[in-house]
Amino acid sequence: MAADIAEQPEGFARLLDGPHADAIAEVAAQIAARRPRNVLFVGRGTSDHAALYGAYLTEIRLGLPVASASPSAITLYGARPDFTDSLVIGVSQSGGSPDLTGVLSAARETGALTLAVTNNPESPLARAAELSVDVAAGHERAVAATKSYTAELLALLVLIEGIRAGDGRLPESERAALAALPGLAEAALADRTADDLAQRYRFAPHMVTTGRGFGYPTAREAALKLMETSYVPTLAFSGADLLHGPLAMTDADVPVLAVVGEGPGGRAMQDVITRLGEQRADVVTIGATDVPGAAGRLAVPAVDERYSPLLDILPLQKLALALALARGEDPDAPRGLKKVTSTL
Repeated sequence: MAADIAEQPEGFARLLDGPHADAIAEVAAQIAARRPRNVLFVGRGTSDHAALYGAYLTEIRLGLPVASASPSAITLYGARPDFTDSLVIGVSQSGGSPDLTGVLSAARETGALTLAVTNNPESPLARAAELSVDVAAGHERAVAATKSYTAELLALLVLIEGIRAGDGRLPESERAALAALPGLAEAALADRTADDLAQRYRFAPHMVTTGRGFGYPTAREAALKLMETSYVPTLAFSGADLLHGPLAMTDADVPVLAVVGEGPGGRAMQDVITRLGEQRADVVTIGATDVPGAAGRLAVPAVDERYSPLLDILPLQKLALALALARGEDPDAPRGLKKVTSTL
């Protein structure tokens, strides 16, 4: 897991340069030419969190309505919705789960333009889709996905911005900003605060993660990483949903990891931090600046809010790894889990 985490800056550079970037641009241009009227994402686990990021990008940047497909409606109940004029995107690290492949196959049969975003371009999911994008993360050693997750995020970002451009080609200013990501990721990974924080949370019985807007997928993914590596029950909430009831369970014994980035999503978290402070919750933020009321911060560079999920998750991956080791667990072999999970 440590090796996979460390390879993410290199993965960013690989995906942004040469044939991989050109291939994504070509797919983006084809999608733009088809002019879908709505977009459905489908994914499981970590890839579902990447899909959630893609949903935010799609609605905000493309102005298209987005929904999350329900695989069981198709694979268990035999439903065949009319997907005419829809773009259906399956996101999967392995591309091997039958339910995701089933959704794309059914969607393609009923009029959708289908796209697979996967780390395995020869997978069943990629073969089922009309179009596919290789996230080019390389072989991932650990069961817990890390570098394939951020590769999915970056691929979706480049794809959606390419669709917005119309011809798949990003503006020069966007390319320049993205070119800085590998170096910024290196800086985020060099910080050792996560290792120190793991000792503080070694005996935590449960945790909470929270964020809004582009920070919410990060909160969801961080919770999954903590549960699958350290076995710490971790509840993930949007900042808004947290205030609608779950706030009552927080107190000084409940560590809260709050994603507070730049932009509207981060600003919306200010009131959440204040309310958590009233509950005497142990709050650590993830962001570029200190937040009044928080007990600590996992530092990440300040970037455009669209880019922040690619960096915010890095110290949280390190925290999950360090916490698992501090609790005497093996993060490379979580109990009961396999690298490829097949569901129907």
